[in-house]
Amino acid sequence: MAAPAPGGEGGGKAEWLIYAFVARGTAVLAEYTEFTGNFPAIAAQCLQRLPAGSSAASPGPGGAPARFSYACDRHTFNFLLHRGYAYCVVAKESVTKNVLTAFLERLKDDFMKRYGGGKADTAIAKSLNKEYGPVIKQHIQYVLDHSEELDKMLKVQEQVSEVKKIMLDNIEKTLDRGENLSELQHKTSDLHSQAQEFKKQGVKIRRKTWLQNMKIKLVVLGILLIIVIIIWVSVCQGFSCTKHKK
Repeated sequence: MAAPAPGGEGGGKAEWLIYAFVARGTAVLAEYTEFTGNFPAIAAQCLQRLPAGSSAASPGPGGAPARFSYACDRHTFNFLLHRGYAYCVVAKESVTKNVLTAFLERLKDDFMKRYGGGKADTAIAKSLNKEYGPVIKQHIQYVLDHSEELDKMLKVQEQVSEVKKIMLDNIEKTLDRGENLSELQHKTSDLHSQAQEFKKQGVKIRRKTWLQNMKIKLVVLGILLIIVIIIWVSVCQGFSCTKHKK
């Protein structure tokens, strides 16, 4: 793959963002550059090399646009893919990720606002170049003029996102602990119910055992009483023993 050859080696901000385009699938609809070189051809090759289906409606996790980046000869070829469209910017490798992200997001939002669901869905290659190429130039210039504040803004957004992620993780962990506590409480309630039921069964068993013992005692007592009566009658020949002689 040949390296891009932008005109000039000054190294100023003007050379940060070398080339940019908007494509539907692999058809470049509009592009812009002020430099000469083979970077448009290399960018087109990178577009062809994107993962299968990534240029279609295949957003990243949580519906976020998918992002890809390739490096070649001290330059990066950066892509943002969203809803069937590819947004690309070729930049010097020293340009920060936040500046590139700010440009691609700005380009995506503006293009979708102008053409989303409209003629861009059926436009042929380069057909929007005349009307949207100058707009791409305006976005490049805006990002170059406000690179420091955009970089700081995105850093703050990243920090906020990180804090938000930590908070959501903590909330999720808290909810998990809540579920564990609820489950433990439920198990404790079940154990208490089982203990109460066991206690009731114990009382019933003790009562039943006591009644059985009483029945046995009464039977034994009745037998002993009958034996005593039999012995009494046999010895005294009836109840004469209870009569006193005068």
